Amino acid sequence: MARTVLRNAARTEPERRSTPGRPPLSRWGRAVAVLLAFAGTVVFAVLLARLTLEPSVASEPLTHSNLRPGDSIRDYLAQPAFRDTVKQLGGNIVLGMPFGMLLPVLAPRARGLIRVVAITALVMMLVELVQGALITGRAFDIDDVLLNTTGALLGYLLIGRRLGRAVHPRRRHWWHRFTKRPTPAN
Repeated sequence: MARTVLRNAARTEPERRSTPGRPPLSRWGRAVAVLLAFAGTVVFAVLLARLTLEPSVASEPLTHSNLRPGDSIRDYLAQPAFRDTVKQLGGNIVLGMPFGMLLPVLAPRARGLIRVVAITALVMMLVELVQGALITGRAFDIDDVLLNTTGALLGYLLIGRRLGRAVHPRRRHWWHRFTKRPTPAN
């Protein structure tokens, strides 16, 4: 027991905070990663605004709101133009992926599958509400929110989880002292 306490006391702070088998990022490495994630988020926000919040006067007679999940997806899958289907459905999924990749890097408290999905759904719901209420030729579509959130989920599972852990390693909390298994004496 005394050897374990001495061994833990001799560890440096980065050693304690890193995940086993991986060297922690230096402070500069974390700062650069967060700065790049912030720049990526700004670029993503501008792209999101350009794609979703610009008026489309030509499509005004064609727009209608969709409050029933799955209706728009079914309509796109039923149409004969496969390219348009892939563009609409895939585009909405790809549009949500940056949330899943960048959110865990920018906000360490937002790490975790449930949190990323909830924050993405909330932000995309707000975008759709603004789009439907204020933008000419655009409408609220709950399926867009679902597809964007699915994209965030995929982005988190593919890249965001690892990026978040690399930049912000897990902290050791006080209650971990009680859950650690004792090491056998040699």
